[in-house]
Amino acid sequence: MAGQLLIKGGKVVNDDYSVVADVYVEDGVVQQVGPNLHPKPPTGLLVLDATNKLVIPGGIDTHTHMQFPFMGSRSKDDFYTGTKAAIAGGTTMIIDFAIPQKGCSLIEAFDTWKSWADPKVCCDYALHVGVTWWSNKVKEEMKSLVQSKGVNSFKMFMAYKDLYMVNDEELYEAFSQCKELGAIAQVHAENGELIAQGAKKMLAMGITGPEGHELCRPEEVEAEATQRAITIANVINCPLFVVHVMSKSAARVITNARREGKVVYGEPIAASLGTDGTNYWNKDWAHAAGHVMGPPLRPDPSTPDFLMNLLANDDLSVTGTDNCTFDTCQKALGKDDFTKIPNGVNGVEDRMSVVWEKGVYSGKMDENRFVAVTSTNAAKIFNLYPKKGRIAVGSDADIVIWDPKATRTISAQTHHQANNFNIFEGMVCHGVPVTTISRGKVVYEGGTFNVTAGEGRYVSRPPFPPYVYKRVRQRDQVCQPVPVKRAPYTDAVSATPITPQ
Repeated sequence: MAGQLLIKGGKVVNDDYSVVADVYVEDGVVQQVGPNLHPKPPTGLLVLDATNKLVIPGGIDTHTHMQFPFMGSRSKDDFYTGTKAAIAGGTTMIIDFAIPQKGCSLIEAFDTWKSWADPKVCCDYALHVGVTWWSNKVKEEMKSLVQSKGVNSFKMFMAYKDLYMVNDEELYEAFSQCKELGAIAQVHAENGELIAQGAKKMLAMGITGPEGHELCRPEEVEAEATQRAITIANVINCPLFVVHVMSKSAARVITNARREGKVVYGEPIAASLGTDGTNYWNKDWAHAAGHVMGPPLRPDPSTPDFLMNLLANDDLSVTGTDNCTFDTCQKALGKDDFTKIPNGVNGVEDRMSVVWEKGVYSGKMDENRFVAVTSTNAAKIFNLYPKKGRIAVGSDADIVIWDPKATRTISAQTHHQANNFNIFEGMVCHGVPVTTISRGKVVYEGGTFNVTAGEGRYVSRPPFPPYVYKRVRQRDQVCQPVPVKRAPYTDAVSATPITPQ
């Protein structure tokens, strides 16, 4: 049970400022932030020394797929190992996806995923819900998910033809309903039709290995769908969140849209910020297949740097992981055909350190921007702020003591993800979580866990997050077209319309 906790002598880092201060926590909530705190009575008080360390809001991973049944298998990290790995990496909340099959109930999918998660989670979590088909029933279910299940985001797939993919008309309907309900529309942006054709073409050419996965869905396929989603959302004035931004060209599309004033947010992931698609050409099949995910990593090796610069200057907004791990045996389902390799990589444990190393240590962003892109912006967009994403009086005590000087080497030998492979193998990262606190309880410290399955809680997210919807609502009021007032036409009208023969 979370008791009283005093974090002494650290530098408290929020997205907008840093200050040396103590943090006093009681009953899972921050009660005081200030210099030299001496809470009374001191009995039962746990004191943590954070001298020369940073005290940051726990990470929020906006994109995970724990125990996800996909492509003939089920992802290896379940809600226990996945959230345990998360807290070891300094992440105290994940947002996963409940994804119904076409023709199936969204509410049933939500209930299924929640029943998997509730007994297992080691940290707080929420659920996005997939919209994989369209009907009046789907429309009604979206409404009840928002009103009674605490869901404020829905994900549409523009890829995975015949499995999850929706067409432009369905996107238009789903975006319109998101807007009506005050939810965030999310898209997996790739042109599913071009992927299906490209895959056939590659296999016909005898390209069956993992390189075929990238070759059949090059980055223009991602950029095209990103542009299309932004255009459709903008017509409706619906806020859009583009998940797993993987390429320079898709990132440029988002950047340009934001500069044109469109309400769109881009989410690069640990993988796209930390490694690249040259791995698909590795001579070792298992290594190459271990990197297969959709959209693929890009073979242009300047991609991670490019995305990190955009993340640093607010062209891109948040970081997730798309953590969806499959071990080598599972990947081997596609040993003779890349289209059968289950798509997914690790990241839920690695994200915070990868972003610190590639972003902060490299000099691209400061500690405050780091907090923004790993926690605060996600909390604002998904209406969790300031309970999450901030260290302030009244906020949930989801806190990480972070050592910016320490280093760790990422390896499948030592990670807590359930996989036998790590796409960041051998990467030395500055920035290490020393202590992770979830709702006021120390759940991980110096390599040791103190957490049991089911301790995390489902977090409801109310609709109309102000950070997103204030602008949207104002535009609805003042940016509507009006008809031109003119005298009615009174002259002659052609007598008989001619019908085509």
